Amino acid sequence: MDIISHGLWGGVSFGRSNKKFFIWSFIFGIAPDLITFGPFFVLHFSKFYRQHTNNAQTALDIPAYIFTSYNFTHSLVVAFIVITIIFLLKKKIVKFLLAWPLHILMDMPTHSINFFPTPFAWPLSDIKINGIPWSHPAIFIPNWIALTIAISWLYFHSSKRKTS
Repeated sequence: MDIISHGLWGGVSFGRSNKKFFIWSFIFGIAPDLITFGPFFVLHFSKFYRQHTNNAQTALDIPAYIFTSYNFTHSLVVAFIVITIIFLLKKKIVKFLLAWPLHILMDMPTHSINFFPTPFAWPLSDIKINGIPWSHPAIFIPNWIALTIAISWLYFHSSKRKTS
């Protein structure tokens, strides 16, 4: 799934109580991709842009550390260990953190085995799902329609609450 969709789904799912929680849920929704690809993208923007627009980038063009980072940030095992540690320290569930495993769950069926399949069970297993890439119209268009509906509902619902 694209990074903006991840953030918006995180916000809609776990940030409904107020704007601050929406922003934190948005951040944790994009965090797995931002942590993995952000530094690489910033450091190599012009090279990345040229390769991506002139011909399809392959996994061979991406440094090995990206794949290691991707394993950590896209693992439900790692996410739940971190969330459990924070729960034990704070004695409560920090709801916006749940946007992280939501990101992983959404990536599982929307990444093909050919390009960054989601290592959701890493390091316990290397099992991956061969999904339909998120850029495919059958995924991309319905995703954005559903997001538009969800955000509209959230906006309408929160506006209605304020006027009551």
